[in-house]
Amino acid sequence: MKENAQGSAPCILVLGAYGFIGAEVVRALLDQGLEVVGLGRDANLGVRLLPQARWVTADLANLTSVDAWRPLLDGVDVIVNASGVLQDAPGTRLALVQHQAISACVHAAERSGIKRFVQISAAGASLQAGTAFLRTKAQADATLRASTLAWTIFRPGLVIGNNAYGGTALLRMLAGLPMVQVLALADARVQTLAMQDLVQAAVMAATGQTQGGREYDLVESESHTLSEIVTRLRAHLGFGPPVAELRLPLSVGRIVARIADLAGWLGWRSPLRSTALATLGDGVRGDATTWEADSGMRLAPFKQTLAHLPATAQERTYARVLLALPVLVVTLAAFWIGTGIIALLRIDEAAAYLDGIVAATTARTLVSSGAGIDIAIGCALLVRPWARAAATASAALAAVYLLLGSMLVPQLWLDPMGAYLKVLPCIVASLVLALLLEKR
Repeated sequence: MKENAQGSAPCILVLGAYGFIGAEVVRALLDQGLEVVGLGRDANLGVRLLPQARWVTADLANLTSVDAWRPLLDGVDVIVNASGVLQDAPGTRLALVQHQAISACVHAAERSGIKRFVQISAAGASLQAGTAFLRTKAQADATLRASTLAWTIFRPGLVIGNNAYGGTALLRMLAGLPMVQVLALADARVQTLAMQDLVQAAVMAATGQTQGGREYDLVESESHTLSEIVTRLRAHLGFGPPVAELRLPLSVGRIVARIADLAGWLGWRSPLRSTALATLGDGVRGDATTWEADSGMRLAPFKQTLAHLPATAQERTYARVLLALPVLVVTLAAFWIGTGIIALLRIDEAAAYLDGIVAATTARTLVSSGAGIDIAIGCALLVRPWARAAATASAALAAVYLLLGSMLVPQLWLDPMGAYLKVLPCIVASLVLALLLEKR
């Protein structure tokens, strides 16, 4: 470990510090006894995940000027950029987060006397790349190359780690599909990278164990088809071989990705969005011989990475949960929106259940009000920031309906269609969904 000019261990600022890669980098730096400052949009989340680090709340989209960065760089010796977003979404703009903010950070670092900057870019990043994700990464890389900092740029392949985000989440989701293996771009060539290798490389660069002014691909030596990777992961997790493999046309994959893009604008961060599909279609490739020669490290092949990947019940369960979650959300939303619309379309028949209990006008008002609440809950379930509260409200409202119905129209408990009994699974499903919708 190298010391700063004052002889103490360097203070390292990590951007995107509680993300898929950032959290592992922070943890590794802390394990070496270094002072780490984590930057993210929710410092409270950072404190919960990694309380040993010092946390600051900041949104990269608001840090697009040198002046905005200056107070955040006070006392910092090294910067590691592990931030990144897949594509535009509400509150997130690629150009701001991956290019403008990082470029401003580089210029601010130069003026603040910071010496080292480690940029975790992406395999295939270039100004001519087919996706905005890779182009904006390349734009930040270019700013860093032109700077006076001792910079290191890493371009990792498909990173596989223990956590359930990023490429690992996508692979687990694909591997967890029951009985069949369904893939678009099954023959796309991919080179993987073990998370521990990426973290080790980042720590080496951040602590001055590597020469500055260099950029490296970080990928295993061999490439695999996406089909091979998913098949091996499926076996590793213990799901057993699929009965059949269904290779979807690219056009079908694009339709699925467009649906995931739409969900992204509602706050859902699916790993199946268009950028992921386009990136896989172009191939995730690189050449790590320069890094292996300079560092003395041998990057783990996929077989070795897989051997160190947990394959317990929680990994199998979460793989299936990733598949079940959108089905559960859409089903509950359709239930509430559908019941609300039906009640409005047949308001007189619905109000008739209250004949002799309340006045006809009051009954119609109650039905229309209830229908409005039903539709509102259904719509809220589709919006990620509101979904957990809506799931809780779904359970509560269903319980209220059941209680009031039991008091006002108790004979429906004996309805041959099970009108009241069918409410109970709705309550349970809503509570399960609320439990599953943890932020991280």
